[in-house]
Amino acid sequence: MLELNFSPFPILQTERLILRQVQLEDIDEVFHMRSNPSIMRYIPRPRPKSKTDAIKTIRMINRSVAKNESINWAITIKGNPELIGIIGFVRISKEGHRGEVGYMLDEAHHQKGIMHEALVAVLKYGFNEMGFHTIEGVIDPGNTASEKLLLKNGFIKEAYFRENLLFEDKWMDSVHYTLFSK
Repeated sequence: MLELNFSPFPILQTERLILRQVQLEDIDEVFHMRSNPSIMRYIPRPRPKSKTDAIKTIRMINRSVAKNESINWAITIKGNPELIGIIGFVRISKEGHRGEVGYMLDEAHHQKGIMHEALVAVLKYGFNEMGFHTIEGVIDPGNTASEKLLLKNGFIKEAYFRENLLFEDKWMDSVHYTLFSK
């Protein structure tokens, strides 16, 4: 079984990015992204109706980090502390040495290679520091941008599940991709 410890919080750096802990000071950006129907259209999570809801989301993220149950990073551009996205392991199976990666990025930063750069750093951390054997990406079948990102990073499509998730009274399909440690 994996033994995880996210204290102190691991800050990751790439050529252009700093991945740091999500903070209460990120409330405006978190609210903006999570309440944006376009950004959330493929993410089956409730959208915040107020900044109070966004604070609850940030606190939930950080409680999970403190309990070593999951980890999410704020994606920032070097030299600018503003959160432009979130990436992390949203589900972890310590027994299975497996994590599920999830991510979102503000639309102003799409098509710039930012999520690819962040994902490479997070995958490296998951395999090398956390000890994962496999990392999974679970996406909506309509999310072709996410599919391209996963395939570009070596993920293999393993399964298509029909109507396996009920969200807001609607049955949804999901596609599962897996990346194995080398």
